[in-house]
Amino acid sequence: MKSILLALAAIVTIAAVPCATRVQAAAQGGVFTADFTNPQLSPSHWVLTLRSDGTGHFHADGGDDAATKMTKMQVADEDRDIRLSKGYTAQIFATAQQHNWFNEKCEGRAKVAFQGWKKLSYSGPEGQGSCTFNYSQDKQIQALGESLMGVAETLHEGAKLELLLQHDRLGLDREMEFISDSAKDGRLRELVTIRDILQRLADDDELLERVRKRARNLLEKAGS
Repeated sequence: MKSILLALAAIVTIAAVPCATRVQAAAQGGVFTADFTNPQLSPSHWVLTLRSDGTGHFHADGGDDAATKMTKMQVADEDRDIRLSKGYTAQIFATAQQHNWFNEKCEGRAKVAFQGWKKLSYSGPEGQGSCTFNYSQDKQIQALGESLMGVAETLHEGAKLELLLQHDRLGLDREMEFISDSAKDGRLRELVTIRDILQRLADDDELLERVRKRARNLLEKAGS
């Protein structure tokens, strides 16, 4: 009787483990990769790799955009280690697991405007797979693709802030206004990835107070 009760207690304990924790444990040692290409945008190509603990790497090809042309500066190729929030990382790996580690078709049949090719891949002990899409009729896959584009845009904005801080401090005012508006409407995701540059702006007494105030507000949104 005692052994039966112990077995039941173990089952209850397992059931009580949060879903995100179980997914993270299942994906331990696995690597998620997002590869994006759209010649009409800047950067036109980027790759984000991520492990289940939230650490990863981001690479983007350099290129011109409206802000860099205006300041006659160009953001060079980006290569940086990153750390995403625990909640967002768990969401990514949960989506990968629920879609058979992307070993299925993602592209939908609906004809929509070109948004950029997004290749989602997973490789780990549980299996591996990848799928490529412009637009997916699977709401979860489509939402993941859009959110990853927001993360990449946030990282690109962080690179521009670093460039402006070095070469055009007055240009920070307009850029920070854009970032604040974009973070508010959801175009930028995972502000935690650019905490370092935001902290530098918030602490710099030589910058405009508007810039420092916006940096402090964004830091509050970034959390940890």
